[in-house]
Amino acid sequence: MTPLAAAAGSVLLAVAVLVGWVRRRYLVTTVDGPSMEPALRSGDRLLVRRTRRTQRVRAGQIVVVRIRPPTLAAPPPDAPEPGGEAVALPARREHPDGLLLVKRAIAVAGDPVPVDRVPCLRESGETAVPPGALVVLGDNADSSWDSRDYGFVRAGQFVGVAVRRLPS
Repeated sequence: MTPLAAAAGSVLLAVAVLVGWVRRRYLVTTVDGPSMEPALRSGDRLLVRRTRRTQRVRAGQIVVVRIRPPTLAAPPPDAPEPGGEAVALPARREHPDGLLLVKRAIAVAGDPVPVDRVPCLRESGETAVPPGALVVLGDNADSSWDSRDYGFVRAGQFVGVAVRRLPS
C-alpha cells in the first residue's frame, strides 16, 4: 500500500467516525403541522441535540418526543371522526417506535403539575412532575396533540432539545 493510499484511508476513517458521532448526537427534523404556530411553522427544520436526560430540559424549551401509538388514548386532532367520511390525512413521518412530535416543555421534574392547563393530570394524583418526566404542550392549543391527550412524557419517550432552526 502506498503512503498516499494509507493517508486517504485514514482520512476516510476519521470522517466516518466524525459523521457517526454527529448522527448519534444530533437529529435534523422537520415540523409537520400547525401545532407549534406561531413559533414554528409546518416545514421548518430543527437541529435537535439528542439526549435521554430530561433533567437538562428547562420549562419553555422546544423538545422532540416519541409517542408510541399503543400508548395513545386519543387520536391526533386531524384524524377523522368515528362514523364520519374518510378524510385524506397528510403523510406522517412514523418510526416503528412511534411518532416524533415537536412540542414545548411547560413543566419539568419537580415543577408543580399544571392541572389548570392539563386537566387529565389531575387523575395522576401527583402534585409535582415526577423525576424523569415532562409535561409538553403545542403552542397552538386548538390543533395540538400533547400532554392533554397522553399525560406525562417519560424519559424513554424523550428524544432531545431543539438547538436551533435551520434554513429551509
